[in-house]
Amino acid sequence: MDFKSDALLIKSCDYGESDKIITLLTADRGKLTAGMKGVRKAGAKLRFAAQPFCFAEYVFAERSGRNTVTSASLYDGFYSLREDVATYFAAAVVSEVCDKLVPEGAESGAFLVAAVQALKEISQSDPSFALVKFLCGALKIAGYPLRAETECEECGTPLGGRMRFDMTSGAFRCAACEGVPASESTYATVSAALRGGSHSEDGARRALRLLRVYFSYQTDDDLPAVGEYLKL
Repeated sequence: MDFKSDALLIKSCDYGESDKIITLLTADRGKLTAGMKGVRKAGAKLRFAAQPFCFAEYVFAERSGRNTVTSASLYDGFYSLREDVATYFAAAVVSEVCDKLVPEGAESGAFLVAAVQALKEISQSDPSFALVKFLCGALKIAGYPLRAETECEECGTPLGGRMRFDMTSGAFRCAACEGVPASESTYATVSAALRGGSHSEDGARRALRLLRVYFSYQTDDDLPAVGEYLKL
C-alpha cells in the first residue's frame, strides 16, 4: 500500500552500503520510520530528502509492515541550519524533543507545525529564545504546560527579584514558597515566550537550563542536545 504525508526528518542512520533508515515527524501518523535506498550515493535523486531537518511531502510504499520512501517533494530543506554550528545544535534540540515526546501512530499536527516554525525562527532570529518558545509550546502540547503569572500561585505575592519554580505544577513562585531557585531573567524569558514581552540572551540560556530540568522531571528522560547547545 502506498501513502504520502507531510513530514520533518528528525533522525537518521546509515544502513548497508548506501541506504539510510530515517525517522520522520508526520502530522497524521506521529513518528514514522522508513528506509531510503541508495540515498548515500553521489547524485542520488532523493539525497535531499535524507538530510537533517528536511521538511517535505514524502511518498511511501508499505510492505509487510515496513515503509520505504519512494519519492519526495521539498517544502524547505533548512540548508542554512547546517552551515552554522550554533543553529545546527539548536535545530538538533528541536529534533530531539520531537523524537522523545511524539509517539508512533498518533495524530501530531500541532507538534509538526511547532517544530517547523521553530526551525524557521532559529534560522532567522535568536536561536536561544526560539528554543525557549518551542520547548514551552511542545511541553504544553504534551500535557506539561508552564505558567509565569504575575503573582505567586501559592500565596499571591507579586513576583519579582529572586523567585522559585515548582517542578510539579510548572509555575513560578515567590522566594518564600517551595520550589527550585529561579532568576528574574529566567521568569521574564519564559513569560515572553508564553505571552510576549522582553527577554535577554542570558535569560534565554538560563531558561533553557530550567526547561531541561523540567522536561526531565516530567518525562523521566533527558535532553542532552540542550546541554551541547549551551556549551557553545
